[in-house]
Amino acid sequence: MVVAASVVVAAGSVAGVLSAFDARRGPDRAERPAVPASPRLAPLPAVPSAPPSVTEPASPTPVTSAPATPSPRPSPSRTREKRERTAPVSARLYRHPDSQVLDWVRAHAGDPRQAVIASRIADQPAAVWFADYAPDTLTARVAAVTSGGAALGRVPVLVPYAIPGRDCGGHSQGGAPGLDAYDAWIDRFADGLGSGEVIVVLEPDSVAQAECLSPGERADRFASLARAGRVLKAANPRARVYFDAGHSGWNAPGKQAAWLRQAGAASPASSDGIFSNVSNFHATADEVAYDRRVLDALGGPAGLGAVIDTSRNGNGAPPDGMWCDPAGRKLGRAPTLSTGEDRIDAYLWVKLPGESDGCKGRPGTFTASYAYELASS
Repeated sequence: MVVAASVVVAAGSVAGVLSAFDARRGPDRAERPAVPASPRLAPLPAVPSAPPSVTEPASPTPVTSAPATPSPRPSPSRTREKRERTAPVSARLYRHPDSQVLDWVRAHAGDPRQAVIASRIADQPAAVWFADYAPDTLTARVAAVTSGGAALGRVPVLVPYAIPGRDCGGHSQGGAPGLDAYDAWIDRFADGLGSGEVIVVLEPDSVAQAECLSPGERADRFASLARAGRVLKAANPRARVYFDAGHSGWNAPGKQAAWLRQAGAASPASSDGIFSNVSNFHATADEVAYDRRVLDALGGPAGLGAVIDTSRNGNGAPPDGMWCDPAGRKLGRAPTLSTGEDRIDAYLWVKLPGESDGCKGRPGTFTASYAYELASS
């Protein structure tokens, strides 16, 4: 990403990165269960540390692996997460059975880190990314995830990540060859959504990182995103679609809201709200406050809400601005559809903890040492 971008690592494949991490539910916000507090992760059991000599095995290569991009100026977090206490796995969110972390857990039963990684990361639902431009197989791959969730009565979280000019030509560059091709790709994506509840985190960084585009290019991209939201919601009225709000250390709320409005995020025909902090580290409290300011500036129906990526933000953003697998980070709040926070619809794990930004392992690949560090901090 270019300036203060949310470090996105699209290690998604057909089955994608772990599974639905959080997500919203159906189109009726009144259906959200009310709870007094959001789930938190339990204290770690005593387990042996991995010996320094352990060599990381190569992780299976996903269909798509878009490397991370730097975030040159993330702001330090103003608040810290309180100590995590409980970690119930959400019964409402879908954990897809194919992911790099699950592959590692199954193959390394004797590794001293396996129990911690399995219980604190692999058991949690996380998002499934679709970051490759492969239209011929796209509908079937999306349908495999949505039908799997529907069969269990659970909500999958999907991340389409193929906007042309993705990452402004940076490390995660790629996507469809043009907006016409992207529109057709979204049509095929929508054909796989089925009729069950599903959450769509639409194109991370596509709005917040639009500064690199000319005014005309930006207008064209935003029109295509607005169309994408309409197509997705028309294909499945129970789909909940969220638009890119960057994160609390990036654009000012008013500027971000103005762009979001142009991209269709204020229209109920396209949008259910916004998402923030994807693949980044900003503290949940900072994101809650920021997202509410963006929603206030955005306008639109009162029912618009926000979802927040809490996968790696347990210690907030590193004060030195490090973006690539920074040390001292830890898992954030467990994925849930019940946050107990007004206008905050879900805490999700969009970025799968343990998939490297490119410093502790190859970009987008699962790195056990990094996963264990996050889970045991």
